[in-house]
Amino acid sequence: MYNFTFNVPTRINFGKGQISHLSELTESGSKVLLVYGGGSIKRAGIYDTAMGILKDAGLEVFELSGVEPNPRIESVRRGVELCKANGIDMVLAIGGGSTIDCAKVVAGGACYNGDAWDLVIDPTKIKAALPIYSVLTLAATGSEMDTFAVISDMTKNEKWGTGSPLFQPKMSVLDPTYTFTVSQKQTAAGTADMMSHTFENYFTSVEGFLQARFCEAVLKTCIKYGPIAYNEPENYEARANLMWASSWAINGTLNGGCGVAWCVHPMEHELSAFYDITHGQGLAILTPHWMEFALRDETVDKFYEYGVNVWNLDPNGDKWAVAKEAIACTSRFFKEELHIPMTLREVGITTQDKFDIMAEKAAKGSVGSYVPLTREDIVSIFKAAF
Repeated sequence: MYNFTFNVPTRINFGKGQISHLSELTESGSKVLLVYGGGSIKRAGIYDTAMGILKDAGLEVFELSGVEPNPRIESVRRGVELCKANGIDMVLAIGGGSTIDCAKVVAGGACYNGDAWDLVIDPTKIKAALPIYSVLTLAATGSEMDTFAVISDMTKNEKWGTGSPLFQPKMSVLDPTYTFTVSQKQTAAGTADMMSHTFENYFTSVEGFLQARFCEAVLKTCIKYGPIAYNEPENYEARANLMWASSWAINGTLNGGCGVAWCVHPMEHELSAFYDITHGQGLAILTPHWMEFALRDETVDKFYEYGVNVWNLDPNGDKWAVAKEAIACTSRFFKEELHIPMTLREVGITTQDKFDIMAEKAAKGSVGSYVPLTREDIVSIFKAAF
């Protein structure tokens, strides 16, 4: 392990009815910007509950609604304008990772004199941010407990990740019942997303025995409870375990001291930037093909370990056979248990004409990954997934 600093200051209020803790936002001031997406939080009654608590606490609420599934810089800019025009003290996101990501960059943009897109392409410019709070309604990205955000500028076909310790939410409410109404498609995509976060941390060339065991526990949790939540949307234990796994997959626990650069996420970000597909689906499509590319003499032991410890394959089997079967298990799980489309054509990408430009950008974003990737390598992975 190399040197690292671990600090997760987010206060988590987990379980039924924990939205009552929104009354604690008074610790950050009196004006709050409420950020949310479509009408789902209103249909579920979460909006009315939250507004009642906030107003009872004496907070003045301003609203930024309509945040997109792949949040756009235009929404961020609207939020920044609201904050600056009204002297907002804090930002509260109610929704999934896209909403929280938008709220984070709004919080940073409100304290920045230039365009908020600057903070996306150059996180070193994030010098201050308003306090951030969240109420999670979709288990997937882990944004409720991490320092990262991903924002798109579709006019440029660009989707970039940014981050800062200042983007760490002060407090997040995790009520599994708020995910009961999540669709099967989004439940599956969310499970794939948190598994991909874990894979990006698990497949590393740096020794981290304990971190690897943490990763395996998260993966086994997703494998056990993802299908249950898919088929039984109001199964509390399934939703609770997935929600908690989502947070821990990316809060720094799994890669502390042994992390390397991510690679499947940069590849998928290009797919989303050009085609606006569902992030988790794109990750599920690409992951088995990346695994097949990455499997070689230098990595077979890790894939064998993955097969034995996560998929319970025979430890006495030939290590190459076990490694290949582990990859096959991954693909079958996404397809047969979560019913995720497993080709790019199935999600509406019908031509290969953008593969070269996407691969060039993804290669730059994955320098230092577990297995080095050239532009040509990534093009081959896109073609295999096509």
